[in-house]
Amino acid sequence: MAYMKISALDQSPAAHGKSQHLAIQESLALARHCDQLGYYRYWVSEHHNSDSIVGTAPEVLMAAIAATTSRIRIGSAGVMLPHYSALKVAEQFRVLEGIAPGRIDLGVGRAPGSDRATAFALNPHQNAAEEFPQQVLDLQSWVSGIPLPEGHAFKNIKAHPLGPTSPELWILGSSDYGAQLAAYLGLPYAYAYFFTEGRGTEQALELYRRLYRPSERYPHPHATICVWALAADTEAEARQLLKTREHWRVGFEKGLRTPLVSPEAADADYASYTDTERATIESLRGKAIVGNAPQVAGRLHELAKKFALDEIVINTWTHDPGARQYSYALLGKAFGLQAVT
Repeated sequence: MAYMKISALDQSPAAHGKSQHLAIQESLALARHCDQLGYYRYWVSEHHNSDSIVGTAPEVLMAAIAATTSRIRIGSAGVMLPHYSALKVAEQFRVLEGIAPGRIDLGVGRAPGSDRATAFALNPHQNAAEEFPQQVLDLQSWVSGIPLPEGHAFKNIKAHPLGPTSPELWILGSSDYGAQLAAYLGLPYAYAYFFTEGRGTEQALELYRRLYRPSERYPHPHATICVWALAADTEAEARQLLKTREHWRVGFEKGLRTPLVSPEAADADYASYTDTERATIESLRGKAIVGNAPQVAGRLHELAKKFALDEIVINTWTHDPGARQYSYALLGKAFGLQAVT
């Protein structure tokens, strides 16, 4: 198999029966683990008002990760930019760049990462999403230290602290919109394959590459996809661990955002599911990238070949944080990563 970079996406999933603060502690531990294993990036997400995934402030979590890791790139996947001032985000990430020079990724998205009421509580300006392209342009100038164009209202404002390196700016998305914007601005692009269950991936990447306008920092298009995957010693064990996500997905379809339950608790609830809910689970089982390490690595290599990628970002949920760490370790070994001993 050809060499391919693998990275991690962590959403800080909360487990039933445990305090949510432990999800943040587990994120810090997993970041150190992935750093030692040799993963290329470690991205953390932003969601709000959810009892399932409790990473609400990626820039804060990134600071802790940056201070306790040594070689892995650290990024947001992403900052939901319409909630915030582009200048403040630029300042936060310039500080992060000062903590870990040359290791910071700034992934931004347009989606709210929450429900409508929560989005309004974060930013009462209801048309904020329409300003996303201009926000990205301003952010691009501020994080890179390149002056804003003449006539810009904020021409004389800089985002401090400045330094010899600057964060890599990424556009995140799960539709053609983000792909086209990333192409127009000449920026790297990450597609949320796990969110759409693969739908639209090929079209979005084709648009991105075909419409790409080279930029000074990124003369060629650079794309990746974020995939949900889980490995264990055997396929049977991995399928058992998957039941946690199956249970969550049934609740998600009903508008619930509940903490992750154990596979055993998911088994106990299965008898009460409707035919529609069982169909949802069967569909998930058919598409899930789960199994032993060679099986999962093989599927990921197939996706990389299909979409012409040299990097894939892996998202994994388990009720037991140890099983999640073990999955990343198995896949790191399967991909030939150079672990720190």
